[in-house]
Parts: sequence; C-alpha cells; structure tokens
Amino acid sequence: METKIGISAENLQAVTQILAKILADEFVLYTKTRNAHWNVEGKDFYSVHKFFEDQYEALDEIIDDVAERIRSLGHYAPATLKNYLQLTHLTEQAREKNDSEGFIRELLQDHQSIIIYLRENINRFANDYHDLGTSDFITGLMESHEKMAWMLRSHLK
Repeated sequence: METKIGISAENLQAVTQILAKILADEFVLYTKTRNAHWNVEGKDFYSVHKFFEDQYEALDEIIDDVAERIRSLGHYAPATLKNYLQLTHLTEQAREKNDSEGFIRELLQDHQSIIIYLRENINRFANDYHDLGTSDFITGLMESHEKMAWMLRSHLK
C-alpha cells in the first residue's frame, strides 16, 4: 500500500536511501564498538570494557530507530551485512594492539564522521525533500552521537 503522508514518492525514496546509508553506518559502528568491548586489553580494561558496553547498547537502540524510521516511510530497511558494507562510508581497521586509546580514537573518528553526515542532511531533508519529521529525527541522532563523541574524547584528555 502506498504511503500517503504528504511527501511525494520520489522524496520518500530519496530520504530512505540516505537513511539506509545512516543505518549502515550505525551498524558498522555498533560492530566496531562491540569489537572494542570484546577485545580491549590493558590496565584500564574493566572500566573501558563497561564503557564500550554502554556505547554499543545505545547504538543498538539507534539502529532499531533508524530501521523503524525507514519502515514508517513505507520502505524496507537494508538488513544484510553485504548491504551495510556497500552503503557505509566507515572503514574497518586491522589492529596491531588492542589498547583502549587506539579503539577510542578510531570510534571517535567514526562518530565524528557520522555527525558530519547527519548535519549535512538535516536541512536537505527539511528543505529539499519536505520531510521535517526525518530532519528532526536525524537532529536527535546527531545529538546522541555528539554526546557519545564527547564521552570518547574525554578519555583522551
């Protein structure tokens, strides 16, 4: 059934294509944060192990919210690793050391990259695609990532 919510089908398609990229980024970042949680080593192991757990749990909620936003706009959310790897702009990195500082720097870079991408699309959703709901939604996502980035950044001081 066609989604009739005051946004053209073409605009809904464009919005959900961007949201699919955001979903892929979120899923890759979630996986990288899980990796940090599982594999971090060092004197600060316990505290950063728990810290990474808090972060991946928050990302898990974000992933679900983005997928549900795509569905609420009448489209299907990508849900395969192959799709995510094709859509994401994040990269996987091989690590020589599993130290907290290395993981934190890498995750911080990814959060900042996502923040920039979200910020670039806030006005685009509102002005070009006439979708104030998704504009507001990704503003909230951006704020969540800004807080998570601040937490990561604070570990590096």
